[in-house]
Amino acid sequence: MLEPAVKNAFVFIDGQNLFLHSKDAFGYRFPNYDIKALAREVCELNGWTLAETRFYTGIHDPTANPFWNTFWVNKTAQMGQTGVKVVTRPLRYRNKSVRLPDGTEHTFLAAEEKGIDVRIALDVIAGARNRQYDVGIIFSQDQDLAEVATEIRVIAKEQGRWIKVACAFPDSPTARNRRGINNTDWIRIDRAMYDRCIDPRDYRP
Repeated sequence: MLEPAVKNAFVFIDGQNLFLHSKDAFGYRFPNYDIKALAREVCELNGWTLAETRFYTGIHDPTANPFWNTFWVNKTAQMGQTGVKVVTRPLRYRNKSVRLPDGTEHTFLAAEEKGIDVRIALDVIAGARNRQYDVGIIFSQDQDLAEVATEIRVIAKEQGRWIKVACAFPDSPTARNRRGINNTDWIRIDRAMYDRCIDPRDYRP
């Protein structure tokens, strides 16, 4: 299949996954990335044309966690103003219990993100089927998305065209997970690249 001279790229970002792995790799305590800048940097590094950026995240209930609700509402609103397409889902809550070293049991309210990885998978596949991009870049290390890359190869064969699926992720010698999504091309984001794309705004209440 003929590789296009100009390669249009769609970027799909799992916001919570990117935050957790940047925290692990670089030690940042809150999501301080500028998504549009990071997407642009990765595309420029590889000679791709950034056509669209999509950001996905769960958001806390304002009564359960007003701090993070305010943070993400403010941050995603700013993203929207820069042209990023934002997809949010309300976090779900359930009680979790843990056994403490002294034998007592502690119960706490835990937030869980549901449906984000499914939404990303559907959008990556739909974009390929609709011929919207030549390169799909997924900012996540969720191995559940490995099957998406396999499906994209089937679509490329059916359409008789060149399509690449890449995985971009924070990486450092201290990162516990240094693997990208299987069946994708890995793009390692080092500390220098990440720091060039820090958002100077503070969305914390």
